[in-house]
Amino acid sequence: MQARKTIEILRVTHLRGPNIWTYRPVIEAWVDIGDLEDHPSNTLPGFYERLLAMLPGLAEHECSPGVPGGFLQRLQEGTWAAHILEHVTLELQNLAGMRTGFGKARSTSTRGVYKVAFRTRQEHVGRAALIAGRDLLLAAINDTAFDLAKVVEDLHDMVDDLCLGPSTAHIVDAATARRIPSVRLTEGNLVQLGYGAAQRRIWTAETDQTSAIAEEIASDKDLTKSLLKACGVPVPEGELVRSAEKAWEAAQELGVPVVLKPYDGNHGRGVSLDLRTQSDVEAAYHLAHRKGSGSSVIVEKYIAGNEHRMLVVGSKVVAAACGQTLWVTGDGVSNIDQLAESQINTDPRRGSGEKFPLNIVIPSNTGEIILELERAGLTAQSVPAAGQKVLIQRNGNVAFDVTDKVHPSIARAAALAARVVGLDIAGVDMVLEDVTRPLTAQLGAVIEVNASPGLLAHIKPADGPGQPVGKAIVDHLFPKDKDGRIPIVGITGSLHTRRIARLVAWLVHISGKHVGLACSEGLYLDGRQVDAGDCAHWEAGQRILINRSVQAAVFENPSRMILGEGLAYDKCDVGVVTDVSWHDGLTQFDILDDEQTYKVARTQVDVILPSGTAVLNAADPQAVEMAELCDGKVIFYALEPTLEPLVRHRDSGERVVYLQDQAIVLAHGQNVIATLPLATLKPAKASKPDLVMAAVAAAWALNIPVELISAGLRTFESSHKKTPY
Repeated sequence: MQARKTIEILRVTHLRGPNIWTYRPVIEAWVDIGDLEDHPSNTLPGFYERLLAMLPGLAEHECSPGVPGGFLQRLQEGTWAAHILEHVTLELQNLAGMRTGFGKARSTSTRGVYKVAFRTRQEHVGRAALIAGRDLLLAAINDTAFDLAKVVEDLHDMVDDLCLGPSTAHIVDAATARRIPSVRLTEGNLVQLGYGAAQRRIWTAETDQTSAIAEEIASDKDLTKSLLKACGVPVPEGELVRSAEKAWEAAQELGVPVVLKPYDGNHGRGVSLDLRTQSDVEAAYHLAHRKGSGSSVIVEKYIAGNEHRMLVVGSKVVAAACGQTLWVTGDGVSNIDQLAESQINTDPRRGSGEKFPLNIVIPSNTGEIILELERAGLTAQSVPAAGQKVLIQRNGNVAFDVTDKVHPSIARAAALAARVVGLDIAGVDMVLEDVTRPLTAQLGAVIEVNASPGLLAHIKPADGPGQPVGKAIVDHLFPKDKDGRIPIVGITGSLHTRRIARLVAWLVHISGKHVGLACSEGLYLDGRQVDAGDCAHWEAGQRILINRSVQAAVFENPSRMILGEGLAYDKCDVGVVTDVSWHDGLTQFDILDDEQTYKVARTQVDVILPSGTAVLNAADPQAVEMAELCDGKVIFYALEPTLEPLVRHRDSGERVVYLQDQAIVLAHGQNVIATLPLATLKPAKASKPDLVMAAVAAAWALNIPVELISAGLRTFESSHKKTPY
């Protein structure tokens, strides 16, 4: 019998920032495919059919042909197990609800060992998908059993537990579309948009502008109503009571029908509508008291109409949804619990969790429905006659989009209600007879103003188009001319990079900015060393970027960091490449020569913004080659002003920095902008003019005035103990 094939995963690395593979976080796995190196896919009998039967979605993978079905073409032509593992892992993530598409597989210098890289939005999910993908692939190769449904269910649970919720992800995606970077600050939904002093924070539908006072006001329904009434917003009459007897007294004074609800409730919990009898009012009081966290219950005049949710962002309504009542129809056999299961919960829009716009309905487990049924003389176990319609739920189910139908007067009232409470993002609940008619032409009112409103009903409504509420929230946080970015300088290479980073940080600091620096000499904030260890790594970089006082940041990015972690930032304004030089330390990453090292160093140039600048050493031919990869401008620097790349660049009207007559010269085309004599520098700096030129070019790229650059060169001390900042 033929020996079973196997695949061994040798090591797994999560590259959390831009890397040699792509701009986004990926998992890089080293895998040994063993004797499968001698058995490409087209030599494995029945493998193609078994794999496609297990994962039919692979038919949509494009692969190198660049069209759907391209990967299947590669399978039929013959490809290797590592490449197949890449696609299987991606497909498992897709089936689990975490859409990804990027992946690559490349051979190493060791026969049968490959690097497999694939995009993942969550490290633990990606690692689990890799292991499951290996097991599935071996099952398809060896024709053994594999429980795909169980694997996908487990991965799906991980996605639900570990990934951003759909509402937060929707906002982050909107920020990404505007090229605003994001940093997830916790395992939950607290996310930073932007970097340093330019950042903003969101927590689903709350922002760092959301007032704690406003949230407290919104949670006190009676106070909210009194403020709204004082400011001319229509609200139902009502009063606060502390007993069932007082609730009935209030109902008589207001005139039935009435509504009862907790004074501090939300999401419609504990709300009972259209109450007309003493028994109904008293039962509703006990329900509201149970659902609320305080001792008071609100009794309000009932207003006929449908419940509507207006989502207010900033000063305007950006989305609106209406509710519908829920009914079941008897069949003479099933009880109401069973009817709800067969007639309501089969709707694919219903489910548990944030991704479903409508909730599962279980009458016997829902106080509001139990009360509604009691009013009709029924229970959840009652069996209605065939054809008998039974009202299950009057309120809730607010998930049917009506954004384009809202009358301007209704939108103005909702926006005013949010403003009165003081919320920058609010869910304003209104009862309306007709959302298309003026508010003054109907008996409409604001019944609640909610902080941290749910967004899913607007993003993914049960009916109607989804609304771009994430974009509205991002536009509210960031004006059109803002992208949440601070000036960032990244430096890579092997020539004086840590000292270049220190000098650049100093030049930026004396220009008037609070500067964060992460380099191999430590982590610095405005020159104060807060960590003396080697901080040229991802975690130290993140510490800089989440600091709200940092107005500019400088990073030393050695090759080992790019290969082992990825860059700490997504994009930068200035990228400095001092050289492309291989060294022994790169062998652990299977980087064995200058050509492979080039692919590592170019990562720094690949992430430069279109408005940014690459600072490249014109004396290094491979650094010169990177100029064509830069989306922004290029400044060449060199000791020799006659170097061909520098001369050609200058002749084309671009900026260069060079050494001439013992002075550093800054030239823009044929115009000499400034001359900085080495004699004015301290001996330690004057002896390393290439180091100084790289830093000067980076500062110039940031538009720091030449006078400040000159002053900075004179005052900088290379020892962190002496540096005067």
